[in-house]
Amino acid sequence: MSGAVLILSGPSGAGKSTIISKSEDRIGEFYFSISTTTREPRDGEIDGVDYHFVSKDEFERGIERGDFLEYAEVYGNYYGTSIKPVESALAEGKLVIFDIDVQGHRLIRERIESVTSIFITPPTLSELKRRLYSRSTDSKESIERRLESAKMEIKAIGEFDFVIINSDIDISVEHFVTIANSARLKFSKHDLEKLILHWENGD
Repeated sequence: MSGAVLILSGPSGAGKSTIISKSEDRIGEFYFSISTTTREPRDGEIDGVDYHFVSKDEFERGIERGDFLEYAEVYGNYYGTSIKPVESALAEGKLVIFDIDVQGHRLIRERIESVTSIFITPPTLSELKRRLYSRSTDSKESIERRLESAKMEIKAIGEFDFVIINSDIDISVEHFVTIANSARLKFSKHDLEKLILHWENGD
């Protein structure tokens, strides 16, 4: 069996990173897909850990070469997912986890046959606003932009396989672990064809 793909989407401040970090010893071997971006690093962000930070020219050369599984331009900056490390992780049988926006989710579903997806959100818009302001990492202008984006993204919630309403982190972690482990059991059409062939002709 090849690896599996698990996509997480939801507004910044929903708790996606916290849920992953609290689940990582319970979901088997996985590869967290690190996005490439042209935006400037925030305080404390590390190249190759939080994002791969590149120049706009370098990113556009990557687009021309076909290096990205998906990419988008957001507020004047590019964000994208490189193909090669994802393909390598899948070939090694790993669970590949993406933390991408709604548009990225749509693009990856078009290119990868078997995908499991989760939309993670705080219980309300007002709670999201409270979380974003309390962590004090973004300007007021940036937070307001994120809140407006969240209002748009929530409308796409029906496109996802699962929804986690993150009002209690421990419960959210339990739900995430269940879904992540189930994603490994999902068969692509190609895998099912091989299974049928083996079932009919195997010992």
